[in-house]
Amino acid sequence: MSKFSWGKRAYAVCLLCATTAIALPAQTFTTLHSFDGTDGEHAISTLVQAANGNLYGTTVDGGANGSGTVFKITPSGTLAMLYSFCSQSGCADGQYPAAGLVQATNGYLYGTTDSGGALGFGGTVFRITPSGTLTTIHSFCSQSGCTDGANPDAALVQATNGNLYGTTAAGGVNGSGTVFMMTPSGSLTTLYSFCSQSDCPDGSFPNAALLQATDGNFYGTTFVGGVEGEGTVFKITPSGTLTTLYSFCSQGYPSCTDGSNPYAGLVQATNGYLYGTTVTGGDLGAGTVFRITPGGTLTTLYSFCSQSGCTDGYNPYAGLVQATDGSFYGTTYGYGADAGGTVFKITPSGMLTTLYSFCSQSGCRDGSVSHGLVQDTDGNFYGTTYAGGAYGDGTVFSLSVGLGPFVETQPTSGKVGTAVRILGTSLTGATSVTFNGTPAFFGVRSNSLIGAVVPPGATSGKVEVVTPSGTLSSNVPFRVKP
Repeated sequence: MSKFSWGKRAYAVCLLCATTAIALPAQTFTTLHSFDGTDGEHAISTLVQAANGNLYGTTVDGGANGSGTVFKITPSGTLAMLYSFCSQSGCADGQYPAAGLVQATNGYLYGTTDSGGALGFGGTVFRITPSGTLTTIHSFCSQSGCTDGANPDAALVQATNGNLYGTTAAGGVNGSGTVFMMTPSGSLTTLYSFCSQSDCPDGSFPNAALLQATDGNFYGTTFVGGVEGEGTVFKITPSGTLTTLYSFCSQGYPSCTDGSNPYAGLVQATNGYLYGTTVTGGDLGAGTVFRITPGGTLTTLYSFCSQSGCTDGYNPYAGLVQATDGSFYGTTYGYGADAGGTVFKITPSGMLTTLYSFCSQSGCRDGSVSHGLVQDTDGNFYGTTYAGGAYGDGTVFSLSVGLGPFVETQPTSGKVGTAVRILGTSLTGATSVTFNGTPAFFGVRSNSLIGAVVPPGATSGKVEVVTPSGTLSSNVPFRVKP
């Protein structure tokens, strides 16, 4: 078990019931890398695709000092460890990175560590070059009483204003976590301290990353707190005004059929709704998938452990990703056909298909206990497992379900004249870039990156890139701002 507090994830037991399921579609699962401790151990973060075409991630343990690593891996499976934490005296550079990374527009990757820092505890925010040079830009608990926050477990998000936003699971004025804003150079502003209301109806202990929605506001979850103490969904403006949108277990304690204890963040779908998961609650206490409007109306779409033996999985700690086919993909912490957790697909209306059950190979060489997925621009999904693999220390895997390649714009919105990065695969030789049909000035920077400018007359819609191998469309519409 990890030195990091993995125990707080081991939560809830599945109840056995029976309902319907739909057939397993064709897919190809590949174990790309098995961690052996020296190159990392226990990956619990979601991967991120960088502009150079590689995937980057963290392990919470392992490495040269046993305190976690940053690594990169090619889509074909060649892994390089870039940094081992606790390389500085007193672990001033941080230790136990629990969250994934984000690549900012300046090219750096940014992340957090749960512990370490200038005081040896509290955690850090760091930036690291794609080649592995790390700089600690903030140590939490640097203010008396840790009012600046402590123990960040979530990834950061870069907002449209260029700043980074995140959460800490602890610290703040009330010791129950914070929302903060940080400049790319490391200047931090605490925007909100949770449990600022009597009995914490505003929530406490946010473990998840924030989502900036199309309305410009941020949306997130807290693991506990709320009116019933079972977690919340909240909205917060870029300047720090927080609104609690929903308190879980509002449909009756202790059953909590609407779900309880959301650990992961939210995703905004192309239909404008927000989608997420809860670790527990639901009809059978094993967690849920839910949909919520930006105004706070929640619908429970699926309750896990609805199949005999919990073959559909239970306890989804990770969030969802909406793929190019419009469906959502995610993972569960436990059970499935072979008790190692699952990868699942769920439609926006709530029809769930179990795609893969971990521990299906002897000795769990395919991995056990998976975390969030990312859809690479090659169309495949990539993820990590906490345990299993050839050495029992976790894996990196890919899963193909037959979806084709696409391009991804960074950012996904902007005014005419905005510089846009377009990520993809096999982009060399591209002859055209259009924004909803309007031709744009562009330059091919590498096989995985194009730079373009939003052209005059452009309207909101898909970005298309014509390459020698065909036309690639963006995974989401690009919104042209007035």
